[in-house]
Amino acid sequence: MKERKKIVFLTGTRADFGKLKSLIEITRNAQDFEVHIFATGMHMDLKFGFTVKEIEKCGYDNIYKYINQDNESLMDITLARTIDGFAKYVHLIQPDLIVIHGDRVEALAGATVGALNNILVAHIEGGELSGTVDELIRHSVSKLSHTHFVANEEAKTRLMQMGELRSNIHVIGSPDMDVMLSNTLPSWNEVKESYEIGFNEFAISMFHPVTTEFNDMDAYADEYIKALEESNLNYIVIYPNNDKGSHFILEKMKRLQDNPRFRIFPSVRFEAFLVMMKHAQLIVGNSSAGIREAPYYGIATVNVGTRQNGRTHNPNIIHTTYNKVDILSGLAKARDMALQPHHLFGDGKSDEQFFTIISNPAFWNTSKQKVFRDRSLSSIEHA
Repeated sequence: MKERKKIVFLTGTRADFGKLKSLIEITRNAQDFEVHIFATGMHMDLKFGFTVKEIEKCGYDNIYKYINQDNESLMDITLARTIDGFAKYVHLIQPDLIVIHGDRVEALAGATVGALNNILVAHIEGGELSGTVDELIRHSVSKLSHTHFVANEEAKTRLMQMGELRSNIHVIGSPDMDVMLSNTLPSWNEVKESYEIGFNEFAISMFHPVTTEFNDMDAYADEYIKALEESNLNYIVIYPNNDKGSHFILEKMKRLQDNPRFRIFPSVRFEAFLVMMKHAQLIVGNSSAGIREAPYYGIATVNVGTRQNGRTHNPNIIHTTYNKVDILSGLAKARDMALQPHHLFGDGKSDEQFFTIISNPAFWNTSKQKVFRDRSLSSIEHA
């Protein structure tokens, strides 16, 4: 009987779980694979919604829960703790493949443990521009990973520019599009009732700290919240991530708690969030959701500050500074925009492509000895 390959999906946030979910779904019931989930990071934090419960609601087996953070959320300490916990877990279950996503320290920990233990590592959505310190992490994860499942040809080109082998880079689109373009999302009425939302016209606010701008985040958060207050729009507000500086944003958000124009949530289930976004007037803040997901629904984005620098030139996106007046101007422009959906990151079949690739025996023969492919920029452009 053919031995099943053991796959561990590492997830640390509500966002990366949304990216990994369709890949987990398509592999978990396949006879050739045994799926495990290592849930850590924000998933285990009560303040940010204890979102591991959303993973458990999916009915998955083999969920391992690990607390890697304390109240200070220092990224270097979090990285060290995650490496320690994940390494012990990996030594216990001996996986054949570690699957990680994006640019968080949890992904860096997973790639480090895999690389140093001779375990195949697959990185989802490498080769992209993240902005701020996240970009350093994303590219570091790529260099520690053996295989890459990227969103588009542009990302593939960047990885080749970084010396990665063409044969180990697979363009599958962005896996969250599998959920976005599915016919299994709840209705707006279901979401509205479940989350007790008392309005039909609204914007979505998601504003995260920028770790490299820590000393200014208090002032930036103040300007941002003032802009929301003065805009006269209704808002669904979702907590920031727990990077250093999040406490500044959470403190300023307290001013919104008793305002009937605002519904504030520590976290929202990914499918519900997509329905909210699909019905929103616009999205404001500095979340990648405004860069990647919103254009699929033809929703305008007011992108505030530097966190998403360089990620897109999509005409649906209005870039502003942290200044209140600039943000208000961006909100006014966004409300007047007539937009069409832009499909930039796949066709909703990333899971099928992922499954086909890992079902090929050749995939499991991928060399764990990394080789740097030296090439000029001009050869990449014409490759």
